[in-house]
Amino acid sequence: MPIFMWQAETKKGESRKGEIDAADEAAVRGQLRRQGFKSITVKKKPKDLFENIAFLQPKVTEKDVVVFARIFATMINAGLPLIQCLDLLGKQEQNKTFSKVINSIREDIEGGSTLTDAISKYPKIFDNLFVNLVAAGESGGILDVILQRLSNYMEKAMKLKGKVKGAMTYPIIVGVIAIVIIGGLLVFVVPMFQKMFEGMGGSLPAPTQFLVDLSEFLQKYYLYMGGGLVALRLGFKRYYATEKGTLVVDALALKAPVFGPLLKKVAVAKFTRTLSTMMQSGVPILEGLGIVSKTSGNKIIENALMKTRQSISEGKTIAEPLLEANIFPAMVVQMIAVGEATGALDTMLAKIADFYDDEVDVAVEGLTAMLEPLLMCVLGPAVGFVLIAMYLPIFQAASAAG
Repeated sequence: MPIFMWQAETKKGESRKGEIDAADEAAVRGQLRRQGFKSITVKKKPKDLFENIAFLQPKVTEKDVVVFARIFATMINAGLPLIQCLDLLGKQEQNKTFSKVINSIREDIEGGSTLTDAISKYPKIFDNLFVNLVAAGESGGILDVILQRLSNYMEKAMKLKGKVKGAMTYPIIVGVIAIVIIGGLLVFVVPMFQKMFEGMGGSLPAPTQFLVDLSEFLQKYYLYMGGGLVALRLGFKRYYATEKGTLVVDALALKAPVFGPLLKKVAVAKFTRTLSTMMQSGVPILEGLGIVSKTSGNKIIENALMKTRQSISEGKTIAEPLLEANIFPAMVVQMIAVGEATGALDTMLAKIADFYDDEVDVAVEGLTAMLEPLLMCVLGPAVGFVLIAMYLPIFQAASAAG
């Protein structure tokens, strides 16, 4: 339905304005009069010129979905009908893209669809985990509880992802700054000194000559080097898109000397938290493992979890195939075995997730503390070499003159 903008006065003479979805202008006026408004002005809201250009529209973030789930759960718990909840959520949503999606979901439900079917049309916003938990909530009549669990889970997942991004961002920023500084010295500063060196005559010291040759190479071939980096990146993306490339790169990532242990801890925290949330929500373990494996973000871990799922379907416990996979720590597997034996696997998984969230915190702090001096040890000598090499001919000339 089209959206109309209105402005009117209350019985006390106070001015009010807003927006209403309605079939036509007459419907808007009738609705406002029934609410006691007078001096009503109505006009159709102009269309956004860029609304059909996808890349110009705001993206729906994880935070948007978390807030949506939390408010949705509160509204349902308060006893509001599903359609009314979605109507209010659509109107108050600031993200235009997400607002349209919520309104579309409401219209689908008004047309007879279930909430699960309606949200499953937007896989980029609501992933398999979200859709399956909502389905469990609808069938069990506990949708508000499920949405609350989802929002809690997503907040913790966002926090975990933020920690990893923070750990990765610092060395990248420092590395880029180092490259820019050294590149600037080679491209702009060294040529100035080179002219001075030519006026002094004589041969240059080996470090200085190397620096001059490197500067000339960069000035002459910088476009080719830039093109080479772009080609290398595209080639890597194409290789990683293949099944073999994904397996090789993901295996190397888990074995990396610095980031490998951190990635394993993140994988354990994510796996246990997700499976715990799904089991607590009534999702069968086989279905839960299938969804968890696809959201792991690492092909090696995904394959291990799918093998675990296959083994469970053949009558084995979850701990046995996890131990055989040799990816998860022995302590985690033992705790899962205890959870299975006591019938409290979901609770045990939640405790493991809490423990590994703290482990990720410690690992990120340790990684940052280690990288700071390591990066300085690389950046300092590199800049020092450039400066010393530039001033060596001056010192040499001064020594010869003395």
